[in-house]
Amino acid sequence: MVKSCRVLIAAAFVSALLVSHASAQSSRQVRFIVPFPAGGGADLLTRVLAEKWGQANGVSTLIENRPGAASVIGTEAASRAAPDGNTVAIVANSFIIHPNFKKLTYDPLTSFEPVCLLATSPQVIVVNSTSPHKSLTELFDAARAKPGELSHASVGPASAQHIAMEQLKLLAKVNMVFVPFNGNTPALNQLLGGHVGAVMSNYSEAVEQVNAGKLRALATAGATRIEAWPNMPTVAEQGFKDYAVEVWYGLIAPAKTPKDKVAELSKWCAEAMTAPELKPKWTLQGLAPVGSSADAFAAHLRKQSEDYSRVIREANIKGE
Repeated sequence: MVKSCRVLIAAAFVSALLVSHASAQSSRQVRFIVPFPAGGGADLLTRVLAEKWGQANGVSTLIENRPGAASVIGTEAASRAAPDGNTVAIVANSFIIHPNFKKLTYDPLTSFEPVCLLATSPQVIVVNSTSPHKSLTELFDAARAKPGELSHASVGPASAQHIAMEQLKLLAKVNMVFVPFNGNTPALNQLLGGHVGAVMSNYSEAVEQVNAGKLRALATAGATRIEAWPNMPTVAEQGFKDYAVEVWYGLIAPAKTPKDKVAELSKWCAEAMTAPELKPKWTLQGLAPVGSSADAFAAHLRKQSEDYSRVIREANIKGE
């Protein structure tokens, strides 16, 4: 009887230890600030990433959507968060673009610790399937023949897509009228209706219409061809050497977050973004996973800042 009691007590003690250990593992909560609306590309990426972190690293995660002011409101909140390694925020190209057009309470390059470049998403130049233009060369030849008559559309003004097209127009020396929309889908709808001549679009949002034969893709703005469309050339392959533009998503933490915490978060990102079981989810979202180091992401941000400032100045792009 005594022996049985001892066994039961020992078993209870081990069980308590296991519960305590599990509790200790899950007592840490990492908050993801998403300065974009729920249901968008950045939000979906964050939710997959957060779920993977929870499963793989024994932490609980909280997603806090704080959209507004073109992502500034949520990013500002992230800049004020405690630098303890338990708050991160997802950012995209707008993170670097905004300082060129408005005064901010934070500096993208000094108010945060870069954690990881998560993924990139290809951009494509598309026209209506009834368009006479079968290539980028034909589109620009037509624009040169009738300066200011052909139009192009995208999210804008001063979005990554708008700036990418303005950069290309500078290189091609063409005059096309920019038509801004408050979303990629409205721009594509106007293209389908024949009201604009071309759209610089997210691949993920144009792919269905292109595959259905309603739109024609002329080029991808990225450095490499899109795996699903191997016969579609890049912009660089059509005479614009070194041109390469992509939408990207990265993770940042508040400035002064300890280096060991940043390194830990960066490691978690790399493991999640390259996990084989998540590849179908990234493909579905039109994402190319990266999972870079913190230092590599910092270098990426510095170059993006320089490139955007130069193009905005040279093309005389104005914000809203």
